[in-house]
Order: sequence, then structure tokens, then C-alpha cells
Amino acid sequence: MGLPPSPMLTRVNEFIGNVHGDEPVGREVLMQLAYWLCDNYLKDPLATLIVENTHLHILPSMNPDGFALRRRGNANNVDLNRDFPDQFFPNNDDIKQRQPETRAIMNWIKQEHFTASASLHGGALVANYPWDGSRDTRKQYYGCPDDKAFRYMASMYSQSHYNMSLSKEFEGGITNGALWYPIYGGMQDWNYIHGGCFELTLEISDVKWPKASELLVIWKQNKMSMLNLVASLVKTGVHGRIFAADTGRPIPGSLMVKGIDSKINASGTFGDYHRIIAPGQSYEGRILTFLTWPSFLFKRKENS
Repeated sequence: MGLPPSPMLTRVNEFIGNVHGDEPVGREVLMQLAYWLCDNYLKDPLATLIVENTHLHILPSMNPDGFALRRRGNANNVDLNRDFPDQFFPNNDDIKQRQPETRAIMNWIKQEHFTASASLHGGALVANYPWDGSRDTRKQYYGCPDDKAFRYMASMYSQSHYNMSLSKEFEGGITNGALWYPIYGGMQDWNYIHGGCFELTLEISDVKWPKASELLVIWKQNKMSMLNLVASLVKTGVHGRIFAADTGRPIPGSLMVKGIDSKINASGTFGDYHRIIAPGQSYEGRILTFLTWPSFLFKRKENS
């Protein structure tokens, strides 16, 4: 959803629902989001900002077979959110052993060069961020290199929500995955490591199977959270292109930020890169190219 991609600095974001077949509320909320953006483009400033500055992919159901069977797993009864290769269990990296839905998502992530993502779940009310597991498998806070940026994203969602930030179980309505309950083989961590995609896992309803009459209420409770999350990624961070001055063709390269042990690669199509930075941070970054050009150093303070 959005205007056709162009060499302009277009962020590519995604929402994924119904990862677990018995958590269908996300698929309904995402269809409402798509309808709202289409109906309000050029009418509502927020809808217009999102459509004109992002390329938003919406996948209402990652697990249609599980939904039809009213169970967590897919047609093979495999939990798709435990099926991705995991950084702490490298012996589980064989792509051929993955489920069809998992392989499709992995190929999609690598193809589209997503900036950010969120998967919608049910059964709790909290915004969850990486890492989802720890090296020693203990339940503990285990932050990823971009912990500040992820906490900013999670807080943006929680604070824009009807009551998520008021949670008595989770301070501010957000949680580190490994501190809540460690999982391995999750989509969230894989997307960040292998796709450079900053993904949240959003638990948007305490009730997994709400009544049909309650779906519109849940949509309204999450509407501004979803819109503000996407809009915030337009207004913050580092965005640019790496290209040859003489031909305008993209040059393979990446962006590194001092003090953060992760990199964001530029897309192969337009050479654009998008790095999420939490507001209020001062940072120093370096553009690295994979050819003979030297690297470029820059400094900037992200406004709060």
C-alpha cells in the first residue's frame, strides 16, 4: 500500500497478522487499517503522510490454515513463531526444514528491504521487543544492539494505545522478550538480524477470540498506535542514498552508527538506507561502500 516506489527516500514497512492461527484479532484489525488508509488518503493528514512517505505492506494472515483449524500451529501443526533460524541455535539453520509460511516470509523480508515491521498477536496487552531469547536461555533482560530504538518504538505504540501503557504487569506497557518469557526460533529476532528490519511483537488484545461485536472496539483502541508508529518512522532516524554521482546508479553500501554493533545495508534498487534512531540521541555514523570509494563520516543529533 502506498505510492509506487521511487528513488526518493521511501521507507518500506510491514504489518503481519494471524501468525498463530488461534490469534485472529490481528487479521481483522489490519484489514480495518487498510480500509482506513485507502478511505482517508488526501483527506486526513496522517493517512496522507503515511501513504506518500512509506510503502506499507499489510499481511492480514500469515497462517490461514491454522486460522481455519482454530489452532496455534499451521496445517502441519507447527508453531510458526518458533520455526525461524535462531542466533543461539545455529544447528537449526537449514532453510529446507522450515515450514512453507516461514520460507515465504524469509524470502519476502530479504526481497523488500523493510525498515520496520510489527506482528500482531492476541492473549495479552503489551509491545514486545528484541531479543526474544538469551544466550544462556535464562529469563532475563537481554537487549539487542538497537535497544534504545526498539524501546522508543515500543513506547510509541504503547503510549498511543487506549490503555496499554497503564499495564500493571508491564511497566509502560512494553517488555523485552527475553525478560517476559524467552522463545527461540521467533520471527522478530530473525527479521532484525537477517533483514535489518526492526520488528516489534504486538499483543493487542487480552482475549484471543473476541466476539465479532468487539472487533471494531479493538480496532479503535489500536488505530492511533499503528498510525503513530509508522508516522514516527518517517519523522525520525537517518535516511539517505548511496549512489554514483556520474551515473546516478546505486552503490552497494551500509550505514554504521558508532556505539551500535549492527549495520543497515542500502537497498540494491535505489541505494536508499533507513536507520531508526531514538529521539534525543547524539550519534556519529559512517557510510561504508563495498567498492573503491572511501567511507563518509557524519554527526547528528536526533531531536526529541
